[in-house]
Amino acid sequence: MDKYNIHSDFIKLENMQKPNLSPMLLPLMNGIVGGILNRMRPAKNIYKTKKKIYGHENGLIELIIYEPQNIKKNAPCVIYLHGGAFVLKVAPYHINLICEYALRVPCKVVFVDYRLAPKYPFPFGVEDCYSAFKWVYENAEEIGIDKNKIALCGDSAGGALAACVCLMAQDRKAPHISCEMLVYPVTDARQSTESMKIYTDTPMWDSKLNEKMWELYLKDGINTKREYASPMEAPSFKNLPPSYIEVAEFDCLKDEGINFANALKQSGIDVELYKTIGTIHGYDMEEKSPIVRESVNRRIEFLKKNLNK
Repeated sequence: MDKYNIHSDFIKLENMQKPNLSPMLLPLMNGIVGGILNRMRPAKNIYKTKKKIYGHENGLIELIIYEPQNIKKNAPCVIYLHGGAFVLKVAPYHINLICEYALRVPCKVVFVDYRLAPKYPFPFGVEDCYSAFKWVYENAEEIGIDKNKIALCGDSAGGALAACVCLMAQDRKAPHISCEMLVYPVTDARQSTESMKIYTDTPMWDSKLNEKMWELYLKDGINTKREYASPMEAPSFKNLPPSYIEVAEFDCLKDEGINFANALKQSGIDVELYKTIGTIHGYDMEEKSPIVRESVNRRIEFLKKNLNK
């Protein structure tokens, strides 16, 4: 796509087919991905444990705990909320990143297999994620983590879920969250930014798909606080945890990520904002790229700093 100055590291991604968000095809696509994930083994020296917990309206959801071999008791914990437009299952590269975070922070990573739209529209996904956060805190001793060292992390739609859980935790007088890490996050259902208007045909993700995503996720409307779906619409950002926000240059979500970072800063929140150059949405799929390595290193340093205080 010559009209955008995308870095050569991401040529393969430029040529990838964009996700098809047709409700008729989503079950098939998620079934295929689920089969691939079931055959995936975690990285060397990583163990995984599965737990079933109750999510929104007492529906069962699965948590998978990834932990390095011989990690100390009372380890820090990262709760990871995957991207996928609120409708797609976790991708293999997410699992690779999760294992790297677990090994290098080091920490235990709790992956949340929240329920997906359109079968389970808002607020199922975010309430499932909040239930997971609450369960992790309440069962910290059982799973061997320090309940005072919990981070929420998410990419894309998972970034929205992480930001929303932080807002919900504050409203509900829930336990302390050490930090939040948001990678090219969804933050604003209004979709009115300049990058949303410009990037209608970018690789991997664009504003047309973004509109379809919100249509599927919010198909039953919003019958609670709007910021629990669209965190940029929160009336206040005070007292939220230290935040890391990373955006991609050629991404319709870029401006809303920057706007969210600026809103946090204006409320006195400690924010690290990184604007990656020559990148597209989902660029960290290209795991060996020096640009991706630099970004992953920054994320890990942020987690180390805020989880090892």
